[in-house]
Amino acid sequence: MADRHYIVDSDVLITAKNLYYAFDICPGFWKCLLYHHRKGRIFSVDRVRSELLAGRKTEDLVQWVRSEVPRTFFLPVDNEEVGRVYTNVMLWIQRHPHYFDQAKAEFATGADGWLVACAKVRNATVVTNEQSSPVSRRHVKLPDVCDEFNVCRETIFQMLRTLGAEFDWTERKVSRTSR
Repeated sequence: MADRHYIVDSDVLITAKNLYYAFDICPGFWKCLLYHHRKGRIFSVDRVRSELLAGRKTEDLVQWVRSEVPRTFFLPVDNEEVGRVYTNVMLWIQRHPHYFDQAKAEFATGADGWLVACAKVRNATVVTNEQSSPVSRRHVKLPDVCDEFNVCRETIFQMLRTLGAEFDWTERKVSRTSR
């Protein structure tokens, strides 16, 4: 297993909860995240925590963050070094002639710039579901910002494979009322 460190984007957690790793069908995924956090491998940033807690239609994810996830999972970004890199990221975005002003404003209000800055400072890999789209004018894509600032990026599946995660199936009895 590699000694990589990961910074997870909110879209990874939201998509996992909504699609392939729902709490009721794959509790091992969520346990895996917390296990690797305890080992010092997986984190996110405090801005992602705020996004998750403010999310609508994600009650079970909000509950998981509040009751299961230690505060240490969400790294604070209020330090000088991260702030300096974040400033450089935002200056690059604002000066980029390709993006529409709305795309720049949207990026500035989210956590993505903080993810890149924190990952850059910690020499960590950003984990995101977003796909690179260097020609996009309407949205600043996290992978493209990572590439610009030489920050490694992976999908959740790449990260899980690197960590050696396996989610095994267990037969459980299904009651007639739940069919």
